[in-house]
Amino acid sequence: MLESFRSVFKVEELRKRILYTLLLLIVYRIGGHIPTPGIDGSILASALASNTIFGLFDLFVGGAFAKAAIFAMGIMPYISASIMLQLLGAVVPFLQRLQREGEEGRRKITQYTRYLTVMIAALQAWGTAGYLTTVQSPGGISAVHMDPFWFIPLTILTFTSGTIFIMWLGEQITERGIGNGISLIIFIGIIARFPDAVVQEVQAIYHGSRSFFAALVMLVMMIGVIMAVILVTRAQRKVPVQYPRKVVGRKVFGGASTHLPLSVNSAGVIPIIFAQSIMFLPSTVAQLFPNTEWVQNLVAVWLVPGGLWYSLIYGTIIVFFAYFYTAIVFNPREIADNMRRNGGFVPGIRPGKPTSDHIEAILTRITLPGAFFFAGIAVLPWVLIGKLNVNFFFGGTGLLIVVGVALDTLQQIESHLLMRHYDGFMKKGKIRGRSM
Repeated sequence: MLESFRSVFKVEELRKRILYTLLLLIVYRIGGHIPTPGIDGSILASALASNTIFGLFDLFVGGAFAKAAIFAMGIMPYISASIMLQLLGAVVPFLQRLQREGEEGRRKITQYTRYLTVMIAALQAWGTAGYLTTVQSPGGISAVHMDPFWFIPLTILTFTSGTIFIMWLGEQITERGIGNGISLIIFIGIIARFPDAVVQEVQAIYHGSRSFFAALVMLVMMIGVIMAVILVTRAQRKVPVQYPRKVVGRKVFGGASTHLPLSVNSAGVIPIIFAQSIMFLPSTVAQLFPNTEWVQNLVAVWLVPGGLWYSLIYGTIIVFFAYFYTAIVFNPREIADNMRRNGGFVPGIRPGKPTSDHIEAILTRITLPGAFFFAGIAVLPWVLIGKLNVNFFFGGTGLLIVVGVALDTLQQIESHLLMRHYDGFMKKGKIRGRSM
């Protein structure tokens, strides 16, 4: 293992990519501590301490929201824009044509995603700025020390610019770093809360508010969740593929037996991130329309984190996006056509459409248990948060994202090492990447 880590820095290109990624992540963390003008972060933090939904949102932005930092909106507006365009791509012919145009089409969709991100970020910043003007300390002192006439447009400009800059950081990490830029930004935001979460748990045990046995049970459950996530993430169904022999002159080509690996979790952590982004939407609408009674009732009664309806909706969205994103990144018809052009076939299945249907049927069956597993892991810890007052960091959503992104990043590094004939991190059973 140590030799593998040393090998990482022997490859010049990989070393530059890792250092570049670390530099941009440090810039992101610095931005999460630069305060927005005109607001007292201590008053805001104390006011949000008892707010469950904002506490969860603050987890995804690395504590920047509670500090009212310039990166308070995080990368969530970009994720929301990506969700909208991907959903519209399934029904809008213009976007469908762009998706089929290859690299040029993807470039245009990325540009439209950026424009939509700016609009969503500005809208969310407007609602958040209005909410901040209502925050007060227990003594009645307002968290905002500026005239709202100037504070609201300044905050909208600050928060929107912060989101645009984070979006740029994520794209740079994807293009020039080790990849998965957006996921890594969320990952580092969650990891940044780890030291504080551990200190809080130790203090809770020391002061007697949490028993040592409860903390031990929670630790065992965390380890079990991590092991289960790794197991399901790397699980594959191998579909046998046979290639016939071809005789060209005196040479014989082909005749190999191989397999098509179908991952149980082809979508990775994307469904979790997408679902969480959608669950933040009602609270944003409630900020924009504070005087609308039905919106406030929807958020306060039906969409309370840990509640029955919240859990059902959250789990359903995760399952939906697991199938939706798998359908985007994995095209059975294209795979079947490529196999037919190369003379490959699945034993017992005719080439062409029957092979495509066979692969799609297998993929549908194996995606279901993986989707339900991740939905259950994401939803069930809310019970622990309600019963045992567990820190947000130790909830299932945070663990799923941290473990999933860590595996994806490790696989990216592994692929660079193997291309240059270095041993990877696992000498036996190389890390298998997913179709992302």
